[in-house]
Amino acid sequence: MKLSRNTLAVALFAALAAPAAHAEIALDVIGDSEVTFEGLVQADYNDFNSDVLNLNGDVPDGKDTDQELRRAELVLKGKGPGNVEWVAGYDAKADKFLDVNLKYKIGGDGNHYLQFGQFKQPNSMEELSSTKNNDFISKAMVTNTFGIARRLGVAYSYGTNDWSLTASYFGDELTRNQKHGKGYGLRGTFAPINDKGNILHLGLSYVNLDAVLEGNTGVLDNSSRIRTRPQADLAGGRLVDTGTLTNVDTQSIIGAEAMYVHGPFKVQAEYMRSTLDRYKTATLTGKDFTADSWYVSGLWNITGETWGYKAGVPTTPLPNEPASGMWQVGLRYDKIDLNDGSLRPGATPTAAPIVDGVLGGEMSAWTVGVNWYWRSNFKFMLDYSIVDSSRYIGKTSATYSQSPQYNNRTFNRVVDDSPNVVSARLQFYW
Repeated sequence: MKLSRNTLAVALFAALAAPAAHAEIALDVIGDSEVTFEGLVQADYNDFNSDVLNLNGDVPDGKDTDQELRRAELVLKGKGPGNVEWVAGYDAKADKFLDVNLKYKIGGDGNHYLQFGQFKQPNSMEELSSTKNNDFISKAMVTNTFGIARRLGVAYSYGTNDWSLTASYFGDELTRNQKHGKGYGLRGTFAPINDKGNILHLGLSYVNLDAVLEGNTGVLDNSSRIRTRPQADLAGGRLVDTGTLTNVDTQSIIGAEAMYVHGPFKVQAEYMRSTLDRYKTATLTGKDFTADSWYVSGLWNITGETWGYKAGVPTTPLPNEPASGMWQVGLRYDKIDLNDGSLRPGATPTAAPIVDGVLGGEMSAWTVGVNWYWRSNFKFMLDYSIVDSSRYIGKTSATYSQSPQYNNRTFNRVVDDSPNVVSARLQFYW
């Protein structure tokens, strides 16, 4: 949905009115609840050096570029009365609700609580981390593909500053026509080293949810489709794509994660394996589909700052010197594999091969990035991604590529596609 003038005006007015010296705005004490106001505005730019598939998703922005307001998030938070905390967030750009929930801290302990409402599910360290502090403009392929974000549900968490166990049961997303499918999630974390500037984090997660696909013609039960953009959130095309898979009962996702912080250096990695449990029909074999994805990234705070640790995720500090800001450089390698099948020869030597299983393709990428946090409220990001992919393609559409030789073309083979992407982001938050 397009961002309306009214919601955009509200977001921009709030951004301009926020004092630059504070990360949030204290509003009032209402019903013994200390209410604060937070916001996040992001504007993104992508420049595509497409190879085969046309990645440009918005023609008026230019043949090879896209730019738009990425987020305009407005969030109210409350502490109190008593051991209660609450949050109500809305993204005016995406026209959808963010976190909208109530948390009750058992015994006043922030590590022991019950949570009700819409919140991020416990299955991805990167997804659970704050969006405003992403190390790279586009999250890793594994996070964008298998991370279960905000859903309506209930969660229970128990732990200390060094370990945690979280369980949740969830349903659909609060905003209509968004994510569907009920399920449950589990995540356990352990930090055997948890000192200032010296952190080792380990984690495991598991999510199981009903297979429900949000299609152009409505919600499709017992169906699923897994596809991934090439490290560019504004890209109109996906280089790897399973297509619509039917006779799917549930999707299960197993995850493992690790992070090490030593002074101004941080290294983190995540791996997820997804299995679609498919049932047999009169015409389909019911063979399960399995895919996996992972990444490894490293970040260096050139200006010397280090990270904190809270609730099983890293926390990003403010600059040591606000006037000059905090500078970061990062490098990430990530990979996704949506192939779970093979090709068999056709009925004749000239016939198309037969796909046995699912061949959604493989994709990997190197991303190098530079981030500049200026004062308490501004962030500037610049990334360059080198992408390699391969996928079996039968016949392309008439608008598949900017190069005419790839349109309406019958391949019937695995096709390599290796674009490069430059991404930039301007961010204001309070």
